[in-house]
Amino acid sequence: MLNDMKCRNAVPLEKPYKLYDGGGLHLWVSPTGAKVWRFRYLVDGKEKLLSLGKFPDKGIRAAREERDRMRVSLLDGIDPSGARKVRKGLPPDTENSFEIVAREWHRRMSVQWQPSHAVRLMQRLEKFVFPHIGAAQVASLKAPDVLAVLRKIEARGTIETAHRVKDVCSQVMRYAVSTGRAEIDPTTALRGALTPSRGKHLAALTDPLDVAQLMRSINAYRGGFVTRIALQLAPLVFLRQGELRQMKWAWVKLDAERPEVSIPAEFMKMSKEHRVPLARQSVALLREARLLSRGDYVFPSVRKREKCMSSGTLNAALKSLGYDVDLMTVHGFRAMARTILDEVLEYDWDVIEEQLSHVKQGSLGAAYNRTQHWPKRVEMMQAWADYLDKLATPDVREDVRTACVSDA
Repeated sequence: MLNDMKCRNAVPLEKPYKLYDGGGLHLWVSPTGAKVWRFRYLVDGKEKLLSLGKFPDKGIRAAREERDRMRVSLLDGIDPSGARKVRKGLPPDTENSFEIVAREWHRRMSVQWQPSHAVRLMQRLEKFVFPHIGAAQVASLKAPDVLAVLRKIEARGTIETAHRVKDVCSQVMRYAVSTGRAEIDPTTALRGALTPSRGKHLAALTDPLDVAQLMRSINAYRGGFVTRIALQLAPLVFLRQGELRQMKWAWVKLDAERPEVSIPAEFMKMSKEHRVPLARQSVALLREARLLSRGDYVFPSVRKREKCMSSGTLNAALKSLGYDVDLMTVHGFRAMARTILDEVLEYDWDVIEEQLSHVKQGSLGAAYNRTQHWPKRVEMMQAWADYLDKLATPDVREDVRTACVSDA
């Protein structure tokens, strides 16, 4: 149960959050500091949400009284939202507000998405959109209404976010059109209205001499044991950061004739199983990690062994070595490998792209390519590990920019 002091002391965080009072009532706290009473209830099995007013304009006692009146209405078979609309002279149709339609769209579509992607989309809607046009009827939304929301995001200097929010709003409106609750998607009229996004890439080092210094720095890392192993393995396997952090021992085959990591489809960005051949150096690192492992994760959290390493750990480790996010990131190991494997070690582009788990075009399909390229990928991953070893030696010379490495 809430009290007045808890409500007043609720501070805005980076993401919106709720303080629950009971009976469907909660206080919604936005990143801007706005605090809104909301009542969540079910009608015919469908979830509905009503805003009851802002705190402290409406105190906790008044919010509870209004909640209780609405609960009595529900017992009498009356939809409180519809009754409110009738009192205001509006059609008693609450299912057509942007927020209700957006949440319905999200529930239906999220079964196809990675959980992290679903969470990000809803956070964008709750943070940037619902506070402004959430109560608006989708049938009456106009392009200027959506543009006003996007302009607020642009004013923060987050241009890329504005474009992403526009895309989400467009998906919601297309769903509204397809379900007969709106006639048009107003966001189609906003083409060219936003500041162009530059599509900033994550930082990466691609010059072999720069990579040589990076590898020496990584090998000299003196932080935590788990972080050290993960940091040393990251350039060898060049997985996406989430795939590396969430790696489980059940996926790792160290004693096979050809050691590998096989990542299940549900953990991959492209939702297909991904196999990673392990070079001798990678096997040695994983065997070392196994000696002290006590759980399912290869790289567990320091605080909670039942969870994996946090998302900021490895970039923080790179920063401690003098590589901030404007110079090098964990994701940058992918661009580093892609560039050098192509330009220096001269591997076929198809083999590199398959190992990066990128989408393949053409009639042969991803499964065929994976099968055909596996032996070449095994060879490539060992050559790559040997090359990184060569770069880490103190007497590395300029010729590493052009000379390939023979098998050790």
